[in-house]
Amino acid sequence: MKKLAAMAMIAATPVAAQEPPEPGLEFVFEEIVTLSPAVEVGQTSRGVRRIIPITGGRFEGPEIRGEVMPGGWDWQLDRPDGCTDVVADYFLKTDDGVVINIRNTGSICRAKEGEAPIPVRTHPVFEPPLGKYEWLGKQTFVGTLGMAPEGEGPAVRIRIYRVK
Repeated sequence: MKKLAAMAMIAATPVAAQEPPEPGLEFVFEEIVTLSPAVEVGQTSRGVRRIIPITGGRFEGPEIRGEVMPGGWDWQLDRPDGCTDVVADYFLKTDDGVVINIRNTGSICRAKEGEAPIPVRTHPVFEPPLGKYEWLGKQTFVGTLGMAPEGEGPAVRIRIYRVK
């Protein structure tokens, strides 16, 4: 009976609430994703649709590097408010042969006349196989999206950061 009373007392004792630490960002990798010309789907009930085929590219960071596999796509929707929703779904192949799916979503909104450009942020979600890179499927990431440097062809540059 004493043991049961002691357990009840422990359960009823308030525990000091600990605030989680403020999130920070840690660079994971940068990718240059090459693209084909857009395929215009046209007006839908939700807005104007287009598909931009992903033709390849490369990625590199401190713990991971490799190629962007051809065959993915970026499915875009121009919304009535002037923003464009993007959903890119494609595969990375690491330099040691591991294939990882990435689904990266975000919105591109244009600044009003005379205002600074609005940075584009994305939310990449990874589906890696179990093993060396499974940490990608267990954490939260944020990305930046911009045009690739001159001479890269039609391409975008995406920088991926781990939220810590």
